[in-house]
Amino acid sequence: MLAETHRFMSLMARIRQLHTRVQALGARLRPHFPFSVAGLSVLALALLALQGFGYQRMDLVVFALTVCALSIVTFSVLMVTVTGLLLRQRLHRLTEEALPACQAEAGFPNETGFRLPALAWLPLMTLEWQVIAPDHFATVNRLNPDDNAVDEEITPLQRCRSNHVVRLFTLRDVLGLCRFSWRQSQQVSLQVLPQTGRIRTLPVLRSMESEDGIPNPAGRPEGDRMDIRRYAAGDSVRDIMWRVYARNRHLNVRLAERSVFHTDRTLAYLVTGDADEAAAGVARFALTQGAIGSPWVFGADASDDSASSLAAALPLIAGSRLIKERGQSQTPDYGLERFLDRHGSSQSACIIFAPATPGAWTERLKRTLQMYPGPFSVVLSTDGISDEKPRPWWQTLVLANAEYGRGTQDQSTSTLRHLMLEFHKLGAHVVMVDRVSGLSFDQHLKRV
Repeated sequence: MLAETHRFMSLMARIRQLHTRVQALGARLRPHFPFSVAGLSVLALALLALQGFGYQRMDLVVFALTVCALSIVTFSVLMVTVTGLLLRQRLHRLTEEALPACQAEAGFPNETGFRLPALAWLPLMTLEWQVIAPDHFATVNRLNPDDNAVDEEITPLQRCRSNHVVRLFTLRDVLGLCRFSWRQSQQVSLQVLPQTGRIRTLPVLRSMESEDGIPNPAGRPEGDRMDIRRYAAGDSVRDIMWRVYARNRHLNVRLAERSVFHTDRTLAYLVTGDADEAAAGVARFALTQGAIGSPWVFGADASDDSASSLAAALPLIAGSRLIKERGQSQTPDYGLERFLDRHGSSQSACIIFAPATPGAWTERLKRTLQMYPGPFSVVLSTDGISDEKPRPWWQTLVLANAEYGRGTQDQSTSTLRHLMLEFHKLGAHVVMVDRVSGLSFDQHLKRV
């Protein structure tokens, strides 16, 4: 039984692998297929009509119409293919020159500086293109009537950083029967920064070190017993303030004080993972607005470089996102521990910007918080908090179109609270920032 199960699992794995390869091959060959859906339909109908009515029933009208349709499709394929080959050679010479550096922001249209002549001489054909790498950008080709040229405008959806772009050119006939497509690459220094959303202010994020100054009850038991808090399971009976208990019947304990002060240098790091665009936007806003103090040292995943200025930190934020190739899965390079080994000390603190979606980085960050003394501040970021409760089955039947009320105990909110509580238990100061509304919350999801 176990052997049969193992063979079945192996067979399913091979089938999935073959399916992935076929999908990748189909996606690669699809742009080079000369016929469109309309062209294939016209070709198939013409051949069927020619065989069934033109030859078998000798219908001369249908015979003439099908021959004309086949002639038009054949002529369109030849015309588009030959013109496409000539255009590819011509555009290859134009794309050999590198474009100037392009600074863009996700979600906003930006011109890349790439332009082509209007190509009004094309007979019954249109040329269009779009940027497909490093990301599939929304591309708009605008005609400039002043110099009769077409300017390229892209709208990236996520941050990225690349030294080249790949365009997919497509030449079509006016009837939409056939097409000729090809890819061309061009050198350009492209940097797309994440959006900051509606964030206008952030809580003061400053790292702290051991010294005389502001009391920190989350520290180790050092110094005089000056801090007071409620009794919790595991506290020593000797620390209970019995006189206070006799007066108001509240169990409080007195703890040793640890003092901290704002350090002269702040360490900040961006941890990447699934749905990390909001974390990158919050990190950009914090660095731009000086919410982490000054001076500071910044690092991010996917790079071992560090920055101490805004001009050097923005490329690290843009390049922290790994772009997944088709059919491949990549795991972001977690480099927080290497960053702390280079720039931290036994009493250094770090502000960590991370996504509010659990992932592979969660356990790694927990291990880092346990290995290094800290203290740490974890800033989780999200693009909206959904508090919608699942609709009961009876309400779905009775009120199919009614809106169900909003609550605070849904799965999304519970996940956020659980994630924030896990880091809070390890002694980190946790803050959650919503990029959509611009609000900040503590570990209890209370606005701060």
